[in-house]
Amino acid sequence: MMGIARCGDAAIDREKVMDGMPKRLEREEITRQVRQQLESYSAAGVTWLPHATVAPFQLADNEERMGKTRTSPLATAGSLFAEAETGPAAREKRLIELRQLQERVARCTRCPELAATRTQTVFGTGPMDIDICFVGEAPGADEDRRGEPFVGVAGQLLTRIITAMGMRREDIYICNILKCRPPGNRQPKPDECRNCREYLDQQLELLRPKVICALGATAAQNLLGTSMSIGRLRGKFYEYRGIPLICTYHPASLLPSRSPEKKKDVWEDMKLLLNRLGKPVPGTGGNGSSS
Repeated sequence: MMGIARCGDAAIDREKVMDGMPKRLEREEITRQVRQQLESYSAAGVTWLPHATVAPFQLADNEERMGKTRTSPLATAGSLFAEAETGPAAREKRLIELRQLQERVARCTRCPELAATRTQTVFGTGPMDIDICFVGEAPGADEDRRGEPFVGVAGQLLTRIITAMGMRREDIYICNILKCRPPGNRQPKPDECRNCREYLDQQLELLRPKVICALGATAAQNLLGTSMSIGRLRGKFYEYRGIPLICTYHPASLLPSRSPEKKKDVWEDMKLLLNRLGKPVPGTGGNGSSS
């Protein structure tokens, strides 16, 4: 199999570079190509890249059909936190960096339409070093007005789901793929998701959740780099930059006017999540099975 070294979206074909070259020159050639790619990022205004040695994985249809839990290459290359500092001082540093990131997001104008129509950005709420980070699609009208994610009708349902899990909303981190409300609550555009991706990647790196739960197709597809439907993605674990990730339906899709029958599927997904965290499942004696 052809070896590929990645830096962000850049790929270097090792076999083509190394074929017939002395090892010293091989290293110099790879270094030159990586430096050239980083210089191009700098010229484009990119000032930060996530800590990773390979790109986020693409799901393979044949593996999904076989029912396998997909493991990201990052799981073997090292988790998102492999080189992370520990201790109170390091945690305070991360907290400061998270606040600085929130301030950057508040000034962002990468998406002119969103910047012109938003009331304010919606960064996220919750503590660091949490068990679960819920990632949704984008802020709605209520979120845009209040500056907090999931505070409308769908957010109230999410709060009830969290409570049913035996947890408190204030102990969970909640954010979205986009930090700005799309006009008319339309679906986020691909370029808008790409523009916001740097912020989300850095946000998750600073938060260090034990598990990520992607709410809905937009969140799941963007985090996993796939076009599969949420119905095919849910019910199993994946990895995102070394963090276990599970997908489920967005709370808005469970409302009475849409598909409330899918609530049972969401609960099955939440039981899997609790089991992964080693937490008891309320009403089942802790083993996750229905009585």
